[in-house]
Amino acid sequence: MKKQLLKYLTVLVGVMLTVAPFGCDDALDLEPLDRVSDATYWEDAVQFKLAANNFYGYLRTFNNGNGDGHSGTDLGADRGSFARGTNTVVSNDDNYNNAYRWIRNVNYLLDKATAFKSPDAIKVYVAEAKFFRAYIYFDKLLTSYGGVILIKDVLTTSSPELTTTRSTRDETIDFIIQDLEEAIADLPVESTIAAADKGRVSKQAAQAFLGRVCLYEGTWQKFRNGDVTRYNALLDKAISNTDAVITSNTYALFKPAALGDSALKYMFILENQKSNPAGITKTANQEYILAVRYESNNLLRTIPNQISFGALGADMSRLMADMYLCSDGLPIDKTTTGFSRTKMTSEYQNRDHRMRYYMMIPGYPYWQNATNWHINWDWSTADLANARPPHNPWSNDITGYNNQQWAAERQVPNSQEGYDYPVIRLAEIYLNYAEALYERNGTIGDADLDKSLNLVRSRVNAAMPKLTNTFVSTNGLDMREEIRRERAVELQGEGFRMDDLKRWYIAHIELTKPVLGVRWAGTEFATKYTNPPALTADGDVLADPASERKFTEKNYLIPIPTNQIQLNPNLAQNPGWE
Repeated sequence: MKKQLLKYLTVLVGVMLTVAPFGCDDALDLEPLDRVSDATYWEDAVQFKLAANNFYGYLRTFNNGNGDGHSGTDLGADRGSFARGTNTVVSNDDNYNNAYRWIRNVNYLLDKATAFKSPDAIKVYVAEAKFFRAYIYFDKLLTSYGGVILIKDVLTTSSPELTTTRSTRDETIDFIIQDLEEAIADLPVESTIAAADKGRVSKQAAQAFLGRVCLYEGTWQKFRNGDVTRYNALLDKAISNTDAVITSNTYALFKPAALGDSALKYMFILENQKSNPAGITKTANQEYILAVRYESNNLLRTIPNQISFGALGADMSRLMADMYLCSDGLPIDKTTTGFSRTKMTSEYQNRDHRMRYYMMIPGYPYWQNATNWHINWDWSTADLANARPPHNPWSNDITGYNNQQWAAERQVPNSQEGYDYPVIRLAEIYLNYAEALYERNGTIGDADLDKSLNLVRSRVNAAMPKLTNTFVSTNGLDMREEIRRERAVELQGEGFRMDDLKRWYIAHIELTKPVLGVRWAGTEFATKYTNPPALTADGDVLADPASERKFTEKNYLIPIPTNQIQLNPNLAQNPGWE
């Protein structure tokens, strides 16, 4: 039985050292190392560096950013099992298996480091290993399964961990925090990382991630009536670590003047080829604190087709559309700007500019990476002629709200775009800081809002009123809801929403509501298009009825795969999945 379980925790050294291929133009050039002799391999610091290179392939990216229980939310029209709460107990779970395989790889490096003759020469790679072990335990395990078995060493067939019980949630989070704090102590600050190593984990990246971890767990416990001292201590760590990143003045929001308020749109599709009207390349982006790097036309490391091409037109929900504030800084039910749904384009007028850069406006021309529909940014009649036909929101769509984030505009084969995936970016850190402060103290001062959230908002909305305590009280708003709104709008499409709904303890409320689309009855949609989709009694498009959405208490955690429980009877199943 132990040998059978061990196959999920063990990999050959040769496999461990196989590096995920990166393009030759990457600033972080991780060369693959295929077959080596373990007896002679760990003799030089560079070999620890090459081994650590492998860990960068464990980061969430286009391929797996929403495929492991993070997918499907109230902001999109995803009708997958996680969003609906209809996922079931499975025998085998690749997410679970891969996490422990990766943890063994990390532990292997840490084990070899204990016998290395010059510890100072490899301390950065040891720190990277601890960062990635914490990353795996948090992103792949704790957020999905809760407390798990903690493997801190390389296992053998006689290791007691093979038949041990799960660690508690608190023990798991404490181990994650310990690894991150030890990593922070030895990781280099961003400014000292050599050009050839840019893209490796920095001290600020680890601080930013620790801030994310502590905000997640602090609010998870707060909204479940956890121990006040415990969750306040976690929120304090979230505040101090996000503040350390902010006050380091190392990073900056991407907002070149040449792109105006469209900077956010082009940040996501920024390449080293001409990918925007100003010809700005990736070196100008100082917002990404940690990113998975891609290069154009690299056939070994490609962006999934469903991201690069399929992003253009993916469905979003009415809830997402309604999240965007109006130009007066007020939600649609309080604005004085004359919000309307009568015309297909009406609700896009006088709104937060992120709405028109994240979503596609019906009837407007757009470009994509196809031969006939790309753009050269010379503003000639040829560019207009190359645009897609005016956007039809009902071409293979179910809500009428369509996404344009991540969709390239230049001519490039599917999956060969060269834009990066932001694992951590500065905008998130600003929003984490604001939320952690508010949840810790029950209030947040205007100066702290100006230091964080308002910087994110004003990047694309220079004329929109700032979020202040006076603005909130005068207009009958709720500060917590406005902080959460800003997070939902800015970080949409980046894999945060499901985790946010869970930690706020509102997933069972939000994910059991129907998913609505545009208002159909009495609008231009009804006169322009025939064969209306399913509608509610109010005449709204019904993309997914409440009867199909069954998210309950048990769905806050994913079930442990049954083959692991069979191998280890002491491994308890998550509540509700027994």
